[in-house]
Amino acid sequence: MNTLSARALALLVDGWRSAAAGPAYLALAERIRLLVLDGRITLGARVPAERDLAAQLGVSRTTVAAAYAYLRDAGYLSSVRGSGSTARLPSAAPLAEASPVGFLDFSKATMPAYPALAQAVRRAAEQFPAYLGGSGFDPIGLPVLRQAIADRYEARGLPTAPDQIMVTIGAQHAIALLSRTLMGRGDHAIVESPSYPHAFEALRSAGARLVPVAVTSDDGWDEQAFEQAIQRTSPSVGYLMPDFHNPTGQSMTPAFRQRALALAARQGTTLIADETMAELGFDGPDDTAPLLPFAAYGEGGRDSTSAILIGSVGKTVWGGLRIGWIRAERSVIQRLARTRPAGDLGTPILEQLVVTDLLSDYDTILAERRAYLRQGRDRLESLLADRFPDWQVPHVPGGLTTWVNLGAPLSSQLTLAARTEGLHIAAGPLFGTEGAFDRFLRIPFSYSAVETERAVDALAAAWRSVGRYPAPEHTYLAEVV
Repeated sequence: MNTLSARALALLVDGWRSAAAGPAYLALAERIRLLVLDGRITLGARVPAERDLAAQLGVSRTTVAAAYAYLRDAGYLSSVRGSGSTARLPSAAPLAEASPVGFLDFSKATMPAYPALAQAVRRAAEQFPAYLGGSGFDPIGLPVLRQAIADRYEARGLPTAPDQIMVTIGAQHAIALLSRTLMGRGDHAIVESPSYPHAFEALRSAGARLVPVAVTSDDGWDEQAFEQAIQRTSPSVGYLMPDFHNPTGQSMTPAFRQRALALAARQGTTLIADETMAELGFDGPDDTAPLLPFAAYGEGGRDSTSAILIGSVGKTVWGGLRIGWIRAERSVIQRLARTRPAGDLGTPILEQLVVTDLLSDYDTILAERRAYLRQGRDRLESLLADRFPDWQVPHVPGGLTTWVNLGAPLSSQLTLAARTEGLHIAAGPLFGTEGAFDRFLRIPFSYSAVETERAVDALAAAWRSVGRYPAPEHTYLAEVV
């Protein structure tokens, strides 16, 4: 069981006093509730004792006791005398309570299903009977799909053989499998900050000690910090999103890709490049030109053995189509195949056939998705400029999200207030390793026009509510990480 120290929880709830004008215990309880809902306090984690947290926050023990009691009554804490209190979710979570016009979930960066997906499923179903004579357990991937994925890398300028491919149950499964296979407990892992929170979870579950390197919407990667971190900690792995980074929308320069791979090669570090959004650029001079994969930036333009690539159709086709893949050296694929049965016994056959069908016309799919996202980006920017002229909204050239600077450390408060307006959206600190980024809010532009307008309306109502109470004046980690 994980135990959350009083200091760690105090950092996570930083700014809680300004969350409401009501009782202090209620403001504290609401902030802890948000942390549980967002996963920043993991389910089953033991929270600090009342006395310890009170001393760390500089409040009375009565305030903390009242907050804990409120959370127990609401179903977010479970307490056993002599064993402390642990985080949990109530049996009927508040997110199930829809507003009169329906609850909007903007916590996920995803598009609606590709319109022609149903036809691809029907075509795949016609081929499905040919596979019913086998066991159905497929830990590596269908040869036909592995060949199609290898051909895609070839078209992007990276020669790839089918035996360099493993098909997975989405990109998240790929991250978790690589973490379990490549890392030992206590090993260091370089991560971007902010970054994809479920990657943090997968690496931590494998025992990693995370080493964050800053990425900003204005300047991209802190290259000097990356070099220092990799030289100082000799990490086993690094998890990077070099193209249309989630959440900032930034992309690495070719020069930094080459430098990062050279540093990794010298230190014996394996860089895991998440390319799930690599082909979703829509503002480039030629968006239809194949994007050179990260591994192709090795020394002398050769395929780098220090890079492992992750891809999926979850961002391009539909999140419900749980097919991803890993592209790596043959020896790594063999290690993954030996590790995988401890977690799962293979990828569904029918879904692999669906993706094989879709990859035959993938360029057409990407062209339509890019046009859709360009419109969504422009729509969201226009709405935010009209309703929130003081917010800093970066102009992103691709991907699915924008990383908005609110100008004040109010993201956690804003997301709590947004829930009462029927909108679930991820607070900025969810994307940091230590609860930073409360000045930022990740907003996806991948939803329909109607949903986006409703979401902005909900944010506007929530912002008015939050704006009634001034933010505390102190320095936040979001400014320095």
